Amino acid sequence: MSIPTVSIPTVSIPTVLFVCVHNAGRSQMAAGYLRALAGDGVRVLSAGSAPAAGINPDAVAVMAEEGIDISAHVPELLETDTVRLADVVITMGCGDACPIFPGKRYEDWVLEDPAGEDIDGVRAIRDDIKERVSALVASLVS
Repeated sequence: MSIPTVSIPTVSIPTVLFVCVHNAGRSQMAAGYLRALAGDGVRVLSAGSAPAAGINPDAVAVMAEEGIDISAHVPELLETDTVRLADVVITMGCGDACPIFPGKRYEDWVLEDPAGEDIDGVRAIRDDIKERVSALVASLVS
């Protein structure tokens, strides 16, 4: 007697790429929120068109206030293949550095760069990012 095989459909999870110039503040905070809010339901990538040497310490501090640790993340260079992997590409002030591929969802979030801002300014940017990521999560699951 043979056991019938059951085909279990694979569920594809969306991949979201956050891109800013230095990949040290805005995109890292957004990626941190998306990881925290969506968990394993979304693959999260981030990159920069001209990556900094490290994460903005004020961005790390304000995310820690939210219970999200981004201190171990490293700024990455934006690669064409990274954009190819993404279903959703969120840009934040990187201009034309991001390649465009048909069939992908693109959004440009106009956000201040936290570099050079005081801690309250970075908190305000963080809070704006949190609202946008929350709306993004809702759009991905609907």
